[in-house]
Amino acid sequence: MKKTLDDYLSGEVLLIDKPLNWTSFQAVNKLRWEIRQAFNIKKIKVGHAGTLDPLATGLLVICTGKMTKQIDTFQGQIKEYTGTIVLGGTTPSFDLETEINETFPTDHITPELIHNATKQFIGDIEQYPPVFSAIKKDGKRLYEFARAGVAVDIKPRTIHIAEFEITTISGNNLEFRVVCSKGTYIRSLANDFGKALQTGAHLSVLRRTKIGDFNVVDALSPEQFIAQLKD
Repeated sequence: MKKTLDDYLSGEVLLIDKPLNWTSFQAVNKLRWEIRQAFNIKKIKVGHAGTLDPLATGLLVICTGKMTKQIDTFQGQIKEYTGTIVLGGTTPSFDLETEINETFPTDHITPELIHNATKQFIGDIEQYPPVFSAIKKDGKRLYEFARAGVAVDIKPRTIHIAEFEITTISGNNLEFRVVCSKGTYIRSLANDFGKALQTGAHLSVLRRTKIGDFNVVDALSPEQFIAQLKD
């Protein structure tokens, strides 16, 4: 059933499958602009419940109108991700935003070692956020310091990992699934996992598949949402 302007103002929860290289901010801006154009209105509240990095794809929960008041509730829910960790090399950003800066041997790594190492990361753990992140320190984003080559003291955070499994091993490429709390950086998990295996590692693929009871299989691409809005 086609949504009306009242529906969007009263509050809708939109499940969007964020494309690669889009920022979460871009996705929100695009949907807000399209809703404004469709109903010829000047403004409407639109926000998202949890940022995804530009190099990640997958589930964005986007709220409109009065449902934006529920954003904090959605943000606090358990999240599920899938992706690929590459062994043997580190990057400053812990993913492919930056180039490999150091390489490490991987000859000693066996499937048994890999699967056993996941156990170290289950439960409440201390995690250092990446230096290339949007966390604020002294009024600036950490990535601003990192890009300027300025070293900063980053405090660890306690996060919770409910499940962490390696689903496929293909040479140095490890496909994984992880279920974790708000505030978990999967890039940091990849980097720490490399250390646990006495090598280096970085994240090459990341996809968010669930936020609470919301699942990416029910999500629309921005193009699909726009087409539905215009029908």
